[in-house]
Amino acid sequence: MNINDFDFDLPEHLIAQTPLKDRTASRLLVMDRKTGDLTHTHFPHVLDHLSAGDCLVLNDTRVLPARLYGVKQDTGAKVEILLLHQIEGDKWETLARPAKKIKPDTEIVFGDGQLRARCTGIKDHGGRILEFSYTGIFYEVLDALGEMPLPPYIKEQLPEKERYQTVYAKEEGSAAAPTAGLHFTTDLLEHIQQKGVKLAFITLHVGLGTFRPVSVDEVESHDMHSEFYSMTAETADLLNQVKADGGRIISVGTTSTRTLETIARDHHGVFKETSGWTDIFIYPPYQFKAIDGLITNFHLPKSTLIMLVSAFSSREHVMNAYHEAVQEQYRFFSFGDAMLIL
Repeated sequence: MNINDFDFDLPEHLIAQTPLKDRTASRLLVMDRKTGDLTHTHFPHVLDHLSAGDCLVLNDTRVLPARLYGVKQDTGAKVEILLLHQIEGDKWETLARPAKKIKPDTEIVFGDGQLRARCTGIKDHGGRILEFSYTGIFYEVLDALGEMPLPPYIKEQLPEKERYQTVYAKEEGSAAAPTAGLHFTTDLLEHIQQKGVKLAFITLHVGLGTFRPVSVDEVESHDMHSEFYSMTAETADLLNQVKADGGRIISVGTTSTRTLETIARDHHGVFKETSGWTDIFIYPPYQFKAIDGLITNFHLPKSTLIMLVSAFSSREHVMNAYHEAVQEQYRFFSFGDAMLIL
């Protein structure tokens, strides 16, 4: 399958640069995954399409303020560091810019010196292993000095860090937000539960690979990045019971979807308490083993995310839906509007 099969024209002004003041004010495009029929509505009406016994699966990862600006201790040269994931203790895999300035044993100072780092290893494509030293609690120091690692297509500053977090974000570790969850408020989640819909939480720490373009012509040749996931026994039991009772499992976001499909694939369609790293790549034709519905944002042309969405319905239905969303002036990407596919 060729990468150009997932291309579409997107006017730049439809790329949402800032979040709406009210999280639930986004528009919602509802699509029948079998027929491709479309309904235009607003996000609070997601409630109209959920039934008692269904279960929403939410990714409770929390985004780190992972972009740091510092200087080399020896020369004072400015450098930018992006935390990717924790290796062990105070060692992190990072992206550095300009990477050529950071060689093994390079010392970097952030802020007034309350955070320091030493390069202990070199990875491909600007990757650096850094060992940090600090006074106090690392995440508190990071919160004071770091910035949210917004996607490269967002040019505006984000005045409130929490607006790039879901209201249920808990587990520290992501380099990007699971953006389908940004549409929910605590009140909306309470209304959903009052209707008899269950909520289940999983964790997948989103890596920067989610923004990297596919660089091959043939989709099958693309190598996916790996991301850490975990599922508790409580969530596994709940999901197995929902399935047994005939309820629908509706995934909130592609990150939740990749986690659920990884676990279902590895355990013959059953959910288990587990954790690990997944590089699952979902594209047409793929037989879904875990989910019955999907809430997701509108994704970049030729991205692995639009391929996943196309696999859940069909490429033709999804590309037609995107074409209509452009015509109707929907807002795209991380701070944009949403789709519900059932």
